[in-house]
Amino acid sequence: MESSAGTDMASAAAAPASTPVWPVAGDGDEDDEEEARLWAELERLPTPQRARSAVVTLEEENDDGEAVAGGASRKAVVDVGGLGAGQRRALLDCLVGSVEHDNERFLRKLRDRIDRVGIVLPTIEVRFEHLKADAEVHIGTRGLPTILNSGAANALSILPSRKQTMPILNDISGIIKPMRREKAANIKPDADLDAFMKAAVLGGQEANVVTEYMLKILGLEIISSLRQAIHILGVTAVISLLQPAPETYNLFDEIILLSDGQIVYHGPREDILDFFKSMGFRCPERKGVANFLQEVTSKKDQKHYWAHNNQPYRYISVKEFAESFRLFHVGQAMANEIVLPFDKSMNHPSALAASKYGVSTKELLKANMDREILLMKRNSFFYMFRVVQLILLSIIEMTLFFRTEMHRDSVASGGIYMGALFFTTLMIIFNGFSELSLTSFKLPIFFKQRDLLFYPSWTYTVPSWILKIPITVLEVGGIVFITYYAIGFDPDVVRLFKQYLLFLAANQMAAALFRFIAGAARNIIVAYVFGSFAILIFMLLGGFVLSRDNLNKWWIWGYWTSPMMYAQNAVSVNEFLGRSWQKVLPGSTEPLGVLILKSRGIFPEAKWYWIGFAYGRSYPSVSEDMLKEKHANLTGVGLDVYVSIHNKGKALGSNTQSSESACQATGCNNEIKLTSVDANSIPAQRGMVLPFAPLLLTFDCIRYSIDVPQEMKRQVLEDKVEILKGVSGYFRPGVLTALMGISGAGKTTLMDVLAGRKTSGYIKGSISISGYPKKQEMFARVSGYCEQDDIHSPQVTVHESLLFSAWLRLPGDVNSKTRKMFIEEVMELVELTPVRHALVGLPGVNGLSIEKRKRLTIAVELVANPSIIFMDEPTSGLDARAAAIVMRTVRNTVDTGRTVVCTIHQPSIDIFEAFDELLLLKQGGEEIYFGPLGRHSSDMIKYFEAFIHELSTPPLGSSDLHFPTTRSRSFFTQCLACLWKQNLSYWRNPQYNAVRFFFTSIIALLFGTIFWGLGTKREKPQDLFNTMGSMYAAVLTIGVLNAASVQPVVSIERTVFYRERAAGMYSAFPSAFGQVLIELPYTLVQTCIYGAIVYAMMGFKWTVTKFIWYLFFMYFTLLYSTFCAMMAIGLTQNHNVASIVSAAFHATWNLFSGFLIPRTKIPIWWRWYYWLCPVAWSLYGMVVSQYGDVDTPLFDGVSTTTVAKFVSDYFGFEHSFLGVVAAAVVAFALLFALLFGLAIMKLNFQKK
Repeated sequence: MESSAGTDMASAAAAPASTPVWPVAGDGDEDDEEEARLWAELERLPTPQRARSAVVTLEEENDDGEAVAGGASRKAVVDVGGLGAGQRRALLDCLVGSVEHDNERFLRKLRDRIDRVGIVLPTIEVRFEHLKADAEVHIGTRGLPTILNSGAANALSILPSRKQTMPILNDISGIIKPMRREKAANIKPDADLDAFMKAAVLGGQEANVVTEYMLKILGLEIISSLRQAIHILGVTAVISLLQPAPETYNLFDEIILLSDGQIVYHGPREDILDFFKSMGFRCPERKGVANFLQEVTSKKDQKHYWAHNNQPYRYISVKEFAESFRLFHVGQAMANEIVLPFDKSMNHPSALAASKYGVSTKELLKANMDREILLMKRNSFFYMFRVVQLILLSIIEMTLFFRTEMHRDSVASGGIYMGALFFTTLMIIFNGFSELSLTSFKLPIFFKQRDLLFYPSWTYTVPSWILKIPITVLEVGGIVFITYYAIGFDPDVVRLFKQYLLFLAANQMAAALFRFIAGAARNIIVAYVFGSFAILIFMLLGGFVLSRDNLNKWWIWGYWTSPMMYAQNAVSVNEFLGRSWQKVLPGSTEPLGVLILKSRGIFPEAKWYWIGFAYGRSYPSVSEDMLKEKHANLTGVGLDVYVSIHNKGKALGSNTQSSESACQATGCNNEIKLTSVDANSIPAQRGMVLPFAPLLLTFDCIRYSIDVPQEMKRQVLEDKVEILKGVSGYFRPGVLTALMGISGAGKTTLMDVLAGRKTSGYIKGSISISGYPKKQEMFARVSGYCEQDDIHSPQVTVHESLLFSAWLRLPGDVNSKTRKMFIEEVMELVELTPVRHALVGLPGVNGLSIEKRKRLTIAVELVANPSIIFMDEPTSGLDARAAAIVMRTVRNTVDTGRTVVCTIHQPSIDIFEAFDELLLLKQGGEEIYFGPLGRHSSDMIKYFEAFIHELSTPPLGSSDLHFPTTRSRSFFTQCLACLWKQNLSYWRNPQYNAVRFFFTSIIALLFGTIFWGLGTKREKPQDLFNTMGSMYAAVLTIGVLNAASVQPVVSIERTVFYRERAAGMYSAFPSAFGQVLIELPYTLVQTCIYGAIVYAMMGFKWTVTKFIWYLFFMYFTLLYSTFCAMMAIGLTQNHNVASIVSAAFHATWNLFSGFLIPRTKIPIWWRWYYWLCPVAWSLYGMVVSQYGDVDTPLFDGVSTTTVAKFVSDYFGFEHSFLGVVAAAVVAFALLFALLFGLAIMKLNFQKK
């Protein structure tokens, strides 16, 4: 239902013209003379200054800008643009002291002054004729999105499309008019109003008077304040609401009632009930009109409102309602008005916007700048963490390549310097990778605001680029100034600042590139995969891992387009053309620096520094332009809608009553049956396959407090803030209890305390279960908790979610057949049977609607067969009809004999009367009323205080709660169930696994073509370096790919884990076990894809032993990279911080891998870390398994040796050590998996 405020009614609440609203300036002669003097002074000012000045009353202020109580006041002519915070508030308090009473009179005075000076406010009339809107939806038995049908099947068009067009708006017409008012004359504005109007037009203020006024009036009565503005100022507004209260509904002037895409009624609110009465339907006395309007067009609910008792009920379709409205006098009047064209001569020239955006581009850019600054302040921990990480890595690099260990006497020693430059460049590229998560997080908001024409795309992208420059300056400065002289680069200070300037451009280039990738992908998992792939391309084609001279011709284009190539060339030229590298070695005619550059395939001309700098400097602009273009063309993230049509032969068209047929299929019935409950009786369970024990929950004098937050300690003297203050009550079986109160009253807090969900704070008081003290470990077995957020694993179906919960929470003596029967019974109870095979999905993205997710949350707890169920705001975010469906589910649950308590906010009369008892809290956590709903609540408080004591006594023959184990199922069953769910989740997550396999195949082909046949070349050391470079790049980049893509998946599952562990489904270790174990087969497939392709294309020696060793080391390398990323999620609060932690791990692994600097060249004080670096062990194993036993002659430029001897002398790799190396990589995988399990077990970042 959508409502429009737009009729010709004038507000009847206008104050008389003579009624004083504000203090009159000057009650005595002296005051009159002083005021006259001030007004005369104001009139003498120059026009520009007079427009900014007004006569105001100034209160004495303290140093903080607050008015001093009892201080002196005086009138003065002041510049209103310079009013302090206290003065602005005083002005508003004078104008609008009480929002409820003064706001309308203030608006009338404002309008009257505008009328007196002859200004006509522009108004807008909105007309829409024959408006249609359609959407594509998936129809029928659509296959679940597994790796196969989302990958190969869809790509090859094997599966036919099941999308059909579904009408949303079906040929509707109407008029929405502005509100008009009658003029009142002879109202003289006072000085305060004059000051307000002048202050309102002065822009550029961080906190102006208009902002404070809007916050003040909207903070109390939003709709009432909007109604006053509409009536008095002639605003045109259309407002849609969920579950509007009768008082709110009565504020509207016109109603637009939509049903199945057609307008059923559009006209004055006062006539809508007459229209439906003419159709034979009457709204019951205790029924909210808004709820009646939403249900009267429904096929299932319509019969409850049939008013012609002497005639048989006949269903009136939406189409008949729409046709009858056209014949109704309101519809005829609107049709006649639509036929007449709008008189454009009456239109105000300023009524419609002449520009695409509301303000100038300068103001839009400034607004986006301010917002980006605010976001950066709120993410200050993220940026500081990143800076600290880079500084630590720089210190490690500095001590690893320390100048006392570095020499300039050979080409080989120059290669060590080259490795240090490459690592620094790669570290800066990796630093930009963190922009992926930040950008992806902001994209949904950007799409929404861009589509609403808040601003053009460039005003959003440019600030995110420019404002990161100071952070870039700090980050790059920390890297360069720490490492440059400590490593021993050329001492020329000009080359120091040239390196700094180059790395600034490289950092900006990387950040801009990854922002573009995030904007183009729009999905964080896909963005991580594409980002990792980009790093791989840059690394391979950058000229260091594989020199330009060894690059195949078909990949030379990639070399020339790689940003890292230009950065590596530029920074190498800057260093090796320096004075310290100008000496000529014996037997050579060229300087040492030139020889080093040529040996690595780098251009030795000085111009390449400026070419590289220009490329890095222009790349951010190009990437930002591409991002702006992509943002301008991409639509927002759409919803994946699924519609189940049982009659496949029935097409979706304008006459399809989709919602009615769906409602009929699900057995919708919005009539909530109320049952009277005897306070002294405890009903037995009924109608369920599994028995349960009805339990009584009592609580007495519950107090809950928390430590005062640091930022509030200046304002509060106490050390603790008490949120609940001695709340007492009881919840009985078969009785539905409402827990109500205003926001901040402590409803959810009380429920969390009773359910044992609080993880912090201090709890006092007693809680009893059927008279026995509550034991939380036992209580979790007999209770359920339905959270407001509806957290579920997204890649499983409705039925599988219930099966998983029942598997883990029902006792082991319940056999499989009984368990399945119970699940079916619960699904019928909560009306989820029609969508049993639908994926749960992510909220607001795909899968179930909000209302179905609410019912699934209830069902997940019901299949545990609890005796007590807590529900936190089960109807929040739902319209009246959806809320009624959920409440019917709740009522059905109570009727089985369970104890159910719900927090509820702003319920309609139907929902409120569905409850049997009420516990009402006021602000501050104090109990106002507890007892049955009725008119005599004030007389029952003392009775129930005594009743609490009576019910807290255990009845004869009862026993305390006791279970032999804390969990319902054994540890083995928990592990098996968690593995079962993870198997389903992974199989139905093609965005993660299918994309991972696809990019692994692409990477394998990329490596195979770039390093084509290099495995057969063993003639000189560079051949081994090239082969080792392929292994080094593969280990790092595919490891980064796995780490980046798994973190969002694990982060989502961790949120689900918090809920399921709190519900007592399983302990932490089985959850970690399932997530770790499910990675094994998928990583094995990934390894086989990569290994088979690369091993064959590179031409390694085909023996079973060498091939198995290659797959073995690759497999466990990918495993420990994945498990390390999962461990980072377990150790941090979100995947943004986890991505930085993972980047730090990979950066240090890169540094100590043995490729940039071999173990024999690492300073003695860092060799211990070499043995702790898992990538070093992987490279050790892969190199020694392929070359450690090869006796082929190798010429190193001076002498001839064997391949095995060179590998042993240069790298320190021994073939006899292969078994130890294999054990080490297995141990690293086990270690990270174990640390992930411990982190999940011991750390809880969910604060309640």
